[in-house]
Amino acid sequence: MPPADVYRPEEWRDFFLMVGGAAAVLTGLVFVALSLNLDVVMRDATHRYRAIGTLTNFAGIFVLCALVLMGGQTYVAVGWEWLVTAVLAGAAYLFGYFGARTQGGSITTLSLLRSVVGTGLYLAQIAGSILLLFRVSAGLYVAAVAMVVLAAFSISGAWLLLVGVYRDERERTIGA
Repeated sequence: MPPADVYRPEEWRDFFLMVGGAAAVLTGLVFVALSLNLDVVMRDATHRYRAIGTLTNFAGIFVLCALVLMGGQTYVAVGWEWLVTAVLAGAAYLFGYFGARTQGGSITTLSLLRSVVGTGLYLAQIAGSILLLFRVSAGLYVAAVAMVVLAAFSISGAWLLLVGVYRDERERTIGA
């Protein structure tokens, strides 16, 4: 008797459509906001790398949702897609934190706690995807919840980025 497929696409389609669509829209909005303030973002390592982290988080969520929505996939394919996407996006996220630290990012806005939480959310997605590869259906739920929390976390990161850019531009304008 073949093993039961723990991933039933029909039960998850609306979830991935909603989360992937929201991530795509938020990626676009953050990209526009960054484009309008590019000179300020490029002057500060913390802003540059927070921008990279925020865009990576949203883009990773979008890519994952797009891949999972492809037809004819089993839990193994979804588990591998999630694992690879979470590892790559998580590495880019950590690269941003360490890049900002080594390039003199603003210590007042560069939060170790935020980096630990973001990394923890990626680790939860990785753990969930590995569980899914071993046909543990709870892994899909662990990874999905971590992805949604990462999206909310990234919204707060985008807000912190914009507030920091505004503050820096205002200080520069007043100081000039």
